[in-house]
Amino acid sequence: MTFQLAQVNIARLAAPLDDPLLADFVAALDPVNAAADQAPGFVWRLQTEDGNATAVQAFTWDAAGSAGVIVNLSVWSDVEHLAAFVFGEMHRQVLRRRREWFHRIREAHTACWWVQAGHRPATGEAEERVQYLRSHGPTPRAFTLQNSYPAPGDRGGRPVAGRDEWFCPV
Repeated sequence: MTFQLAQVNIARLAAPLDDPLLADFVAALDPVNAAADQAPGFVWRLQTEDGNATAVQAFTWDAAGSAGVIVNLSVWSDVEHLAAFVFGEMHRQVLRRRREWFHRIREAHTACWWVQAGHRPATGEAEERVQYLRSHGPTPRAFTLQNSYPAPGDRGGRPVAGRDEWFCPV
């Protein structure tokens, strides 16, 4: 059986998406998403007909006084390809400015897990993985890039070094 890596990350908005404070973030969505779509190892991402997932209602229980929660949910071939994109220059340029656009989340706001090839996770599954990670820490059921686990049956997997605090624009 072949497995692929599902990942979710969320962000608590500092303002509504149509607020001028988030204009640069909103302007970066299409280029960053296009780069992800073309990145080696990319398989799929959650999106609406607008080409992003900003209208997707999920993680509403985690808004914590913010202007709302946005979600990025995607599938990649493996940890290494996801990490290469996340820590690549284009994404890092946007990542550097995250404090301007999003409230800091002290608990887990990203989660990775292995899915059977072809499976497209729904937001409910992603919410469960984040909640599990918050309750239990990194395990094969839900982990981070910093504390990753190999795909089921893969004995050669190893964690990818890097920062555990990241956000992929949706």
